[in-house]
Formats: sequence, C-alpha cells, structure tokens
Amino acid sequence: MATSTVLLSLFLVTLPLSLSQNPGCRIRITSNGLQFVKQEGLKFVEEELENITIPDLRGKEGSFSYEINNVRVTHLQLTQSELWFQPHKQLVLNINNSSISLNFQRKLLYWLFYDAGMINASAEGVHIKTKIDLARDSLGRLRISNMSCDASISRMQAGFSGTLKRVYEFLGTFITTGMRFLLNQQICPALKHAGIVLLNSLLNTVPVRNPVDDYIGIDYSLLSDPDVSEDSLDMNFKGMFYSLSAENDTIPNLSPALNIKEQERMVYIALSEYFFDSAMHAYFRSGVLSLEIAKEKVPKDLEVILRTSYFGTLMLLDPSVAESPMKLELRVLAAPRFTIKPSGTSVSVNAVLNVYLMPDDQPPLQLSSLTMESRLSAKVHLKKKSLQVHLDLKRFRIFSNKSALESLALIPLQSPLKTLLQMTIMPVLNGKPSVICVTWAPSGDFPFPNVF
Repeated sequence: MATSTVLLSLFLVTLPLSLSQNPGCRIRITSNGLQFVKQEGLKFVEEELENITIPDLRGKEGSFSYEINNVRVTHLQLTQSELWFQPHKQLVLNINNSSISLNFQRKLLYWLFYDAGMINASAEGVHIKTKIDLARDSLGRLRISNMSCDASISRMQAGFSGTLKRVYEFLGTFITTGMRFLLNQQICPALKHAGIVLLNSLLNTVPVRNPVDDYIGIDYSLLSDPDVSEDSLDMNFKGMFYSLSAENDTIPNLSPALNIKEQERMVYIALSEYFFDSAMHAYFRSGVLSLEIAKEKVPKDLEVILRTSYFGTLMLLDPSVAESPMKLELRVLAAPRFTIKPSGTSVSVNAVLNVYLMPDDQPPLQLSSLTMESRLSAKVHLKKKSLQVHLDLKRFRIFSNKSALESLALIPLQSPLKTLLQMTIMPVLNGKPSVICVTWAPSGDFPFPNVF
C-alpha cells in the first residue's frame, strides 16, 4: 500500500512535466510597450468613473436638513499615473493627485428657509491603486483572475450660490464629508466590476481557434498563465494551424523552446518552426497543395521542350494522340518543412510533376512522372496584425522516377521548369495574381492573436 502511494505521488508530480508543450508563438510586451497599454487603461478607467453610480445622501444636523441626489461625474483629470509589472503575474496601475468634478441636485432646509438647486463639487487628491492578476482560463483564453483596489480622496470642495450662500458654506462641511465618503466607497467596486466582469466578458469573446481562409484554421490558445517579470510580460501561445476538414489531424511540436532576450522595443514576437510547419501540414491535409496547367495555359516554350524530350515516345503514338494538347499536374508529396537558422529561413518542398497528353474524347495519357526537389528562401515581416511570408525559389532539381538515363535526358528541362515555377507557383504562394490559373489559393498571411 505504501509503495502504491509513493508511485502515485511520483506520477502526479511528473504528469505536468510530461504534458508540457513548447509554444509555437511567444509574445513579449516590455515596459516600453506598457506606455501604450497605460493610455488604453486610463481611457477605460475614465469611462467607468464617469458612469459611476452614487447613492442619494440625506442628513440632519440640528436645524439644518439636507438631501442630495442625481449625482453625476462631469469631468475627470487623471494627472499622474504609472503602470508597471509586478512578478509573477500582475499589472499595477497607480493614479495620484487626480481630481473628479461632480454636480448634484440639492434640497436644503434651515429653520424656515427652504432652497433647491444644483451644486458643483470636486474631489481633489484622488489616489487609486489597482493590482490585476492575469491568468489562463480552461479554454486557453487570457483572463483577469483577481483584482485588488485601494482608493482615497484627500479633500472635497463644493461651490454654493444663492441667497443662502453663507449658510451653505458654513454648513457645507456636512455635505462634502458625506459626498467624499460615498464617492470613495464607489470607486473600487466600480473598477472591480469593470475589470473582473466586463473585461473578462470581453476576453471571453476572443476566439482561440479561428479560420484563416477556406482551408485552414489556427489555434492561438494560451499554454500557461502569463509570465510577468519586472521588465516584461511573456505569453506562450499554442500557435498551431489545422485543416478545417480534419481538425484533429495535427503534427507534434518538436521545436525547441522559444527564448526572447531583448527588452528595448515595445513588443517582440517569436515563432518556432512548428508554427510554419503546422501551417504547411494543414494545407497539405486540405488537399490544396496541387495545381494543373492544361492546354493553352502551358507555356509554348516549355511545351516545345517537353515534346522534344519525349520525341521517341510520341513517335510510337497515333498522330492524333501525339499532337493533342498537354497537361501538367504538379502535386506536393509531403508537407513542406521550414528550417529557421541565424543565417535565414528556408523551406524544403518535394513534389511530383506528371506530364499528360489530352486527346479529345479519350482519357488522359501519361507521358512521364518526374520528382522535383526545391528549396525556397523565406522572408518574414509583420504588416498590421498579420504575418506575411515572401518566398523565393533558390534551388531546384528534377529527376525521373523510372531511370537514371531518363534523368539525364531531363537536364534541358531544369531551366524552363524553374521559370514555370517562378511564373505560377511563387505568385500564388506570395498572395499575388498568377499569369496561369491555379486551384491553390493560400494568401501567405498568418493572423496574430488579440491579446488585449
């Protein structure tokens, strides 16, 4: 029994380690990036405090009775504010020496004198400090797990007018003290409700699995709680693409852990080979990594070279078949693989090229099946909220599946076929119109998650 307990304990300890997964995408927000986040945060605080609800106030001091209602915030001045990281998963917003302007309806009774009207007041020396705990929910979305708040008001001032102005100013301490207490009691509950309820409701609308185009989707779920240090906030996303027709058919992430060392810029994005490989696998599983070029779409120069290369085969065919239009069928054999090195990024692609004759009223006649190996260089850049990949064909080799002799005969085809790839496939990969109609339509753009 004791042995079983020990083994179970060891299993439970090692289970999280075995289930851990390296991210395909890692995003870092630095202290410099917090300046933008702070401006958005202050706008949010202003909106919530402007809509704050303050209950009516009634009181009596000797012969003086008062009633205050319809309190409205008219102006906010958040003078001094700071936003910083607090390890391990907190953001701290500190607001000092700010002011809140109010107006409200008054009803005052002093002895036999009754008066009603509006009063303008201001809360000075407003201090608000909030701590926000960030976490990952069960579906992999970012959420606010907890929020603490501390607020204080140094002083409250009210401006009076009318026939009883001096009386109001003399007795106004009762009003301002009560208003200061009520306002101070409402600031933190309003901000906590806005942060934990409203912001989390908004974060719940952010999809973690989303279609990219008609063929593939992407999974941007968080793998762990955000990691907050004194200088940055790091978020690890799954960063996995999947085929919309086979969502559960994915490849394992064997890429090493992503590591960002820089701190100077506002935001850093790190992507692993798995990020790109999963995209290629998803397109491959969707069956769109293929194209056909038939009849008049086949470039004339290439057709002449092909007919010359297969002259012996064509001579043995019926003239009506030998002179029929050609069709080229290009199909990727396996999902392309990305390789990321300090020297650059490259993509390896293996494909098969089938050459057919297309006689009228007859099934296609296959002349040959060729294997193509190519290596492309990839340049990655960020445009707005999408990652764009531009590919250039660098190395290209073609050989026959039948014999080495036929492979030698195909050497003259190397250059025109490379030109064909540059004219047809490369524009499609880079999201540009091609001179030849093809059936494959990836855009070359990869979206990024909405983290805030």
